[in-house]
Amino acid sequence: MRKITEETIEHFYNAKRFNKANMQVEVLPNVTIMKLHGNAIAYLYNDVKRTLSITNCGWETTTTKERLNALDGVSICQKNFVWYLNGKEWNGKLIDIN
Repeated sequence: MRKITEETIEHFYNAKRFNKANMQVEVLPNVTIMKLHGNAIAYLYNDVKRTLSITNCGWETTTTKERLNALDGVSICQKNFVWYLNGKEWNGKLIDIN
């Protein structure tokens, strides 16, 4: 895992603002947002369940996949240009993980 990914994930789960290179963590009263190149790819809601939602924002890149795979409960792989999220085909649209 890249150093920038580790730093981003740490800030994301601890709801701390972060801005480095192509990554940003934005902290709002009800949600923490992880952004890659300005695209919101992960949301961690401040609800009782701490719901995690992800999307690839239409960018099926190695970097997007690497950043999302660093999140708890997320396992994305690719076969024949098709993305799979936790073993099921995934179109990249916003989905709750837990």
